[in-house]
Amino acid sequence: METERHTIVALVQDKPGVLNKLAGMVRRRGFNISSLTVAHSEQNNYSRMTFVVEGDEATINQVINQLYKIIEVVKVSDITKENVVIRELALIKVATTPTNRPEIFQLVEVFRSNILDVSSDSVIIEVTGDENKVDSLLAILEPFGIKEVMRTGRVGLIRGISNSI
Repeated sequence: METERHTIVALVQDKPGVLNKLAGMVRRRGFNISSLTVAHSEQNNYSRMTFVVEGDEATINQVINQLYKIIEVVKVSDITKENVVIRELALIKVATTPTNRPEIFQLVEVFRSNILDVSSDSVIIEVTGDENKVDSLLAILEPFGIKEVMRTGRVGLIRGISNSI
């Protein structure tokens, strides 16, 4: 079977140690979590976890079934093949000089990103979009000298009125 990256969303009780349990279960089965985002959900005392793992359909189904065995897990869904909106956020610190700063500002505008901070020798850029948009901006900024990158994992919601989970 063909492996692909799957975006898994879990609604979990907001209790200490839940993240560690879920990550440990995935790790014990030999999967690498390439992206992980956790935050409070719209429901009190619950958090939503979004993580990305690679595997074939059968393996991902096994992971989902194992996640349900964790008592704090309320619901799990693989939203990979759903009609979803997926986004990432990255903060990028780029070296600047007085001569290249206008070019960097223009690139930021083309990517509909934001300049968050300007100092004498660098700028901090915020980019939000799908993985390809973030990767593309990083590649274009590379020749200027990327000093630091802080990147979130994927977050996603199914389009329309239905809940992701």
